Amino acid sequence: MSQPRIFPLGDAALVCEAPPPATLACQQRVWAAAEAARDWPHVLEVVPGMNNLTLVFDPLATDADALGEQLLAAWNAAAQVAAPAREVEIPVRYGGEFGPDLQTVAEHAGLSAREVVERHSGGAYVVFFLGFQPGFAYMGGLDAALYTPRRASPRLEVAAGSVGIGGEQTGIYPAVSPGGWQLIGRTEVPLFDAARRPPTLLQPGDRVRFTIAEIHA
Repeated sequence: MSQPRIFPLGDAALVCEAPPPATLACQQRVWAAAEAARDWPHVLEVVPGMNNLTLVFDPLATDADALGEQLLAAWNAAAQVAAPAREVEIPVRYGGEFGPDLQTVAEHAGLSAREVVERHSGGAYVVFFLGFQPGFAYMGGLDAALYTPRRASPRLEVAAGSVGIGGEQTGIYPAVSPGGWQLIGRTEVPLFDAARRPPTLLQPGDRVRFTIAEIHA
């Protein structure tokens, strides 16, 4: 695996960034390095991302150069930890009012809408990281035939539970928000609940399987 680039983000954060593409092996290294960094003194926050890891630290108590060397060593020493065995099943209503962009994805892929549903629901997905909004899981494992660019004009309001495709990834909107992913379906499974511990249903490393509740195509 190529060496990552480590650079400052302001005066109190460092970013360790691996070159693309995003792969499960790279994310496993991100998770392992993040787990090690959580125990380091004066590191205030550890933020795993897609192909990157950000450390927020106390600049008055930590030398940034030394921390960068420690971070690089942790990255190089990180074993590729196996993803947890936990599997989460997400039933989806595909197409129609629940997935208004299903036909767009089908046309882009040169497939029928039903073939898109079958391929999407047949995939084996892994949560790479959480971002954008609480509980929004960016998942790898999408069938390459379904890679579809984001919408040219994002929607001002996307319903909670909407299942979308954005480039090479698939994900689920936990709450109502603007969004530019291609919406192919919707689930009633709550992705975020402030009263739940942890509040987010999905965690990095979780395996996700989409099942077909309905098809409107």
